[in-house]
Amino acid sequence: MKKLLAALVSGGLIAALAAGHYWVRMERYRGFGAPVFVEIPKGTSSLRIGEMLAQAGVVRHPLLFLAARLARPAARPQAGEYQFSEAATAAAVFARIARGDVYTIEFRVPEGSNVFDIGQLVEHAGFGRANEFVRSALGDEGFLFPSTYHFRRTATGETVRRAMRAQFDKVWEELGAPAGARRELVTLASLVETEAVLEEERVRIAGVYTNRLRKGMKLECDPTVEYAAILDGRWRGVIRKSDLASRNRYNTYQHAGLPPGPVANPGLASLRAALKPQETGDLYFVARPDRSGGHVFSVEYGGHQKAVAAYRNGERQAVQKSQRDRVAAKPGRGAR
Repeated sequence: MKKLLAALVSGGLIAALAAGHYWVRMERYRGFGAPVFVEIPKGTSSLRIGEMLAQAGVVRHPLLFLAARLARPAARPQAGEYQFSEAATAAAVFARIARGDVYTIEFRVPEGSNVFDIGQLVEHAGFGRANEFVRSALGDEGFLFPSTYHFRRTATGETVRRAMRAQFDKVWEELGAPAGARRELVTLASLVETEAVLEEERVRIAGVYTNRLRKGMKLECDPTVEYAAILDGRWRGVIRKSDLASRNRYNTYQHAGLPPGPVANPGLASLRAALKPQETGDLYFVARPDRSGGHVFSVEYGGHQKAVAAYRNGERQAVQKSQRDRVAAKPGRGAR
């Protein structure tokens, strides 16, 4: 009789273990509709995490998460916010939390973005209002490193500003740049960033601006005119004669030397170009008429005038071709 009872108990235990293995490893469960978020504070016990997951409909029962935890004693749950959108086994849920696969929002800032651009990105990501970011970050213009970041849903514009500023400081230190002329160098880098399209031209453009600064020439950099118009609240998408005539200190058509500060946030390549400009005799450059993104560089003003005329002629031809194409694309009466 005792042998029979022992056999039954043993058999029941084996069955229970087998069933537990099935629920933990095999059953994909989803007790929620829309994706759910579970925030796990630091120091939360495994049993409490199981209860939170069960309440959210991520696992069928708290003990299933605990069983998955016991099956991997060396792994530890990581604090953070997790998003669950699909059915998963208790073992898979535990594996995600043990990896620390927390939910973040990707925040990508292109090189050459200014604080106004970044403010729009902040608002679009749901981290706060654009104008609030601009007010807090305007003094950091040029020192917010453009890159791809990952933030929690609870991030704010201030979170973004601090992260981007910290990354800039890290990059600047790694460059081994001189501390004394940092603002001037970053300002120059911002002009290079906003003018250069082709990677190989950055150092040459930096060389042109360096030459003009040495000679006391006005930089006549179009992006500074745009930035001045933005600051004055009168930017309309294109540079107008009134913009060129503006006495705003950022307008390098009216004032010699560098503007008071950066007009955008430069990336690594432009920072390097500002630190080590190409040695060249060039004093001028203008976009190529083929719209390749490249520029025609000139030492003398006469050569520059010819390059400007070629650019303007190319632009006129491009506009005329676009107009002809639109006319040709319109359906005739016979096509109706």
